[in-house]
Amino acid sequence: MPTKPVVTFDCYRTLVDFDLNRATLPIVRDRLDEVGVDHDEFLDNLRIMRFQGVAQPYRRYADIVRQTLETCMLLHGIAFHDEDYERLMDAARRFPAFPEVPAALRRLKEGGYEIAIITNSDDDLIPHHVAAIGVEFDHVVTAEQAGAYKPRDQAFQHLFSVLPQSLDQITHAAQGWEYDIMPTKKYGIRRVWVNRYNRKGSEYYRPYDEIADLSALPPLLGIAGDR
Repeated sequence: MPTKPVVTFDCYRTLVDFDLNRATLPIVRDRLDEVGVDHDEFLDNLRIMRFQGVAQPYRRYADIVRQTLETCMLLHGIAFHDEDYERLMDAARRFPAFPEVPAALRRLKEGGYEIAIITNSDDDLIPHHVAAIGVEFDHVVTAEQAGAYKPRDQAFQHLFSVLPQSLDQITHAAQGWEYDIMPTKKYGIRRVWVNRYNRKGSEYYRPYDEIADLSALPPLLGIAGDR
């Protein structure tokens, strides 16, 4: 029986409204204000530190979240407490799917596609978000399984080793520009940038399709009409 084509997805901020900065600010806001730290500067520092964390040799994502939060607070002279990390991870486990995602995924499956996730997550964290999406995936591949995070080649190579599809049967859909769209150019797979936050793209990294949210993906892949 021929292998169905597959759409592989970045999960966080593509399928799930996973925003650690938004969840962090209420936890640390009073301490930021007490010492006069600009909120946007703190959160941007935190974002950069998380990228640096996943670029290093593999550690569990939960450990990266903890260390980067503690380090960023240290940088800005703010006391870190264990409960800061615990509150943040509790919030992270409860992040919801974007509203249009479940219906779009169901349309893809009904239209003859398999669906898969490749995520910079831990094996014990991603099930919370798969459950929030509420649609069964054919494959869920984590950084913990790969021993590396996107945008490292090792993460994508592990994905390709898991999937039965050849590269010409894979479409990769992701919000993550630096984590997904940039590094996958070299593989020649079809790529769809889910540009939820209206970022600026780059001609250098084309060809890629660009959509504003996942509702546009089934029509883009030739699946017409509501199902």
